[in-house]
Amino acid sequence: MNASAIQLGLRENLAQFALLVLVNAFVGAMVGLERSILPAIAEQEFHLAAKAAILSFIVVFGVTKAITNYFAGRLADRVGRKQVLVSGWLVAMPVPFLLMWAPDWNWIIAANVLLGASQGLTWSITVIMKIDLVGARQRGLAMGLNEFAGYAAVAASALATGWIAAHYGLRPQPFYLGIGYVVCGLLLSVLMVRETRHHVTFEIKTQTSQTELLSQREIFLRTSLTDRNLASVSQVGLVNNLNDGMAWGLFPLVFAAAGLDLRQIGVLAAVYPATWGVTQILTGAMSDRLGRKWLIVGGMWVQAAGIALIALNADFNLFVLANVLLGLGTAMVYPTLLATIGDVAGPSWRASAVGIYRLWRDLGYAIGALVAGVTADLFGLKAAVVLVAGLTLLSGFAAAIRMQETLKRNL
Repeated sequence: MNASAIQLGLRENLAQFALLVLVNAFVGAMVGLERSILPAIAEQEFHLAAKAAILSFIVVFGVTKAITNYFAGRLADRVGRKQVLVSGWLVAMPVPFLLMWAPDWNWIIAANVLLGASQGLTWSITVIMKIDLVGARQRGLAMGLNEFAGYAAVAASALATGWIAAHYGLRPQPFYLGIGYVVCGLLLSVLMVRETRHHVTFEIKTQTSQTELLSQREIFLRTSLTDRNLASVSQVGLVNNLNDGMAWGLFPLVFAAAGLDLRQIGVLAAVYPATWGVTQILTGAMSDRLGRKWLIVGGMWVQAAGIALIALNADFNLFVLANVLLGLGTAMVYPTLLATIGDVAGPSWRASAVGIYRLWRDLGYAIGALVAGVTADLFGLKAAVVLVAGLTLLSGFAAAIRMQETLKRNL
């Protein structure tokens, strides 16, 4: 691309930005395939009783996605964004077929290894590419739109699979949708998505301050430990996905124990990511005006309240309210964390910082599934939910103490 034609900004790159939003919707829809029905498949078709065993698919998904996130950031800088995005869709191709025809639980585990790797490549790259395109002024809005597309699609897909399962059975019909998601996502990525690394080069050249050149070790240490803002982002991201991993694996079992049927469970599985997805457009834009820190802190506290409410009642309407609270709190946090990385990390090492943050964040899936599964087996489902609510509350306090406001870096 001609350097003189490159511009940063959402409006200036609207067509390509909107295309990436659509691609990320298909990425999110792939996760939604499992959201409402896989725990039921574990219990009813494979006769798994231990909660830790049922949640094993989330553990492998989280670990694989976390590791892939790290390498996705590095590969994006080395070989280009588009190549990594396309490779992520190629990895996803076998997933619907494995879920449809798995003869034992190990095949489900294998499907989630591939799903985690695919998500780490595709979702990470859509985030990085959008940050490349929009520049500094509208990062929060850009991330809100990205996460809106992904998690609204998670919700729609979870609702659809729950409805299909209630009418036609747990397998294979709900997973037919996945074939369409993969085909659409792959074709859009191959034929229409354009490389965005040249936008990073343009941003570096037009910066007034000198760009830092950091080793991978330095970037890892900054993002994980030594930079109080980036480390706070990594910590909050980990705990946020810790509670999401618990919600993914245990909430369908909690709702079933309360006497709800598959259609009601499908609705609840959709309410949380739907609220999360839709309200992120507002919260992402708010973070560009009001700041990052207190949206993040407050979001963790609202999540904790929603999780605690699920543990303390067995009423469908209160479950809906609790999922709305959990979704709203997550919406306050998710795009704001990514915008904070854009505030702090320099353009030359931003993609790697995003990959490292997402490494820690998605390890939360695995940690949450392990902690929740073991606690549920030892002390019961409600005890596991209460424990995760407490950890989420403490994470918000830790961010309140250590994190600084980062939005002023863009003023």
